[in-house]
Amino acid sequence: MNNWQSIFAERGDKKQLEESTQLAPKFDKDGLIPVVTTDYDSGEVLMMAYMNRDSLVRTIELGEAVYWSRSRQEIWHKGATSGNVQKVRELRIDCDQDALWMRVTQQGFGGACHTGFRSCFYREVPVGEKAKTGMALIFRETEKLFDPEKVYGKK
Repeated sequence: MNNWQSIFAERGDKKQLEESTQLAPKFDKDGLIPVVTTDYDSGEVLMMAYMNRDSLVRTIELGEAVYWSRSRQEIWHKGATSGNVQKVRELRIDCDQDALWMRVTQQGFGGACHTGFRSCFYREVPVGEKAKTGMALIFRETEKLFDPEKVYGKK
């Protein structure tokens, strides 16, 4: 499967997008599609990232998460450096095929975030009554699963 055109259908009408068995992802103007990644067993949101055509094909081929790094402008095989590989257990696409949901088993240290936390969503933004006392972010994870400097080196 080296050619994305061989697995992605042309985007057609609403019925084709919403009710057919054809995979026809809609990539944005930058050639990206958002993907929310959750833990397969717990349902916990681990991260939100993007894929381009090539990284989506590689994810499908490997059965491991491969993203597009917007900051580095390159393919990013999750865990290639850290060992925190995400084994894809299920990959879903939404109704109009412009967003992905990936359910994974996190391997390695168990941390999905480059900061060392399990999830990239380790802080809560106060809303409603909580916001009236101030806008300080609330840490929902307090212990890192690994030391980013040891894993990635100094940045």
